[in-house]
Amino acid sequence: MFLLERAVFMKYEKEFPLFKTKLPGVTQVFNLSDSKERILYFQAKAGREIDLLKEYLSNNTFIAYLLGKKNAGKGTYTKLMMELFGADKIGHISVGDVVRSVQKAFVGGDEEKKASLTAFLHKRYRGFAPFEEGLNELINWKITTLLPTELILSLVEYEISQSPRKALFIDGFPRELDQVSYSLYFRNLIDYRSDPDIFVAIDIPDAVIDERIKNRAICPTCGSPRNLKLFTTKEVGYDKETKMFFLRCDNPTCASVGARMVGKEGDSLGIEPIRKRLQLDGTLIDKVFSLHGIPRILLRNSVPKKSASEYVDAYEITPAYSYEYDEASDTVRTIETPWSVRDSEGEEVYSLLAPPVVVSLIKQLCGALGLQ
Repeated sequence: MFLLERAVFMKYEKEFPLFKTKLPGVTQVFNLSDSKERILYFQAKAGREIDLLKEYLSNNTFIAYLLGKKNAGKGTYTKLMMELFGADKIGHISVGDVVRSVQKAFVGGDEEKKASLTAFLHKRYRGFAPFEEGLNELINWKITTLLPTELILSLVEYEISQSPRKALFIDGFPRELDQVSYSLYFRNLIDYRSDPDIFVAIDIPDAVIDERIKNRAICPTCGSPRNLKLFTTKEVGYDKETKMFFLRCDNPTCASVGARMVGKEGDSLGIEPIRKRLQLDGTLIDKVFSLHGIPRILLRNSVPKKSASEYVDAYEITPAYSYEYDEASDTVRTIETPWSVRDSEGEEVYSLLAPPVVVSLIKQLCGALGLQ
């Protein structure tokens, strides 16, 4: 999914009008944080399309390219699709995760696995640089450097070979302009020759990603992720010395339930370190959406505040959390309000929770696959 710049998106407004999840006759309020209620929600909002996709996936697969920045929601949307249709039918491949996993295997894995990986990659690799050179780049890879595209293709092929055939959401490819042409033939390269392939893009305000990054918090013991502003915990603490609020881990399986959750180094800078990347994403989406012969899907993370009640239900809007400390009782009160930000045009918009975005994805997938 691409992080879509407003100026680029305006070219496609007529082709992709604002999606409506609010339906006449559906008046129940669903708790979208509860997995059982999410199933009921999806059936109420897209039951017919879910049935069509289930029937399709019983005998067919597809490849969808999820292209965009970290924190745009790629992994979350795929997890919800897997929750709905089953991990045996839907798979998620994050190119970054694959690279890190294979690198870890070479650096600290057992010799048998290293030999197996080397043999597979050597057999599948086709590139201008010697294989040994590419392998050395992988072993010494850092997140700020780019690996040869030909090596990335071999790594993804290896990942696919380790699991049964299923519909794939591929996250992180193409990543650069010169990889777009590779993606057009990617299904052939991985022996998914008859699968439909689809490009999926997401329109998400910079301010949403900025807040997601700035307010992230993780448990130092179990690694559970939360967000002080957007994804709170049952218990919130107050540091009297710094006069700052903090989250306490509420993962029931954590060995340190109640532990103080902490932010990641550098998160306070928000999107500033990746602004150049965001500009490139705008160029990428423009290039990909100008292609012919491949279906395209556009997902929106937000809806204009002035017309939100026409398009979505109130419970589909992302809540924002703020806190008040009561010194007398030494307790923290959590306050929930609908979260609004300003997009790049200065218009006030509400950010949407993941489930309504997935409703849009399901319905557009049916259209892209020609399901009636």
